[in-house]
Amino acid sequence: MCLGIPGQIVELVDFHHHIAKAEVSGVRRNVNIGLLAEGPDAVGVGDWVLIHVGFAMSKIDEEEARSTREFLISLGEPFEAELDELEKSTIE
Repeated sequence: MCLGIPGQIVELVDFHHHIAKAEVSGVRRNVNIGLLAEGPDAVGVGDWVLIHVGFAMSKIDEEEARSTREFLISLGEPFEAELDELEKSTIE
């Protein structure tokens, strides 16, 4: 199962290559923010994004992040498996 999971941008790692560090349920990993690097939806530190396969797909507000996270936690194993995959992933 592939899930889009909410994460908060905690650091801009490499502006030129559009890499930021996001925190998802205590797990911090680099994500590609290229889709949200410019324009009115450009993301920065503190913003919430929906992450799918290592890419920040859309900017969301804190309330949407909270409600999405609560829903995903209620799924149990699929969400836990997604977090396990996130912990193992690497984007340099």
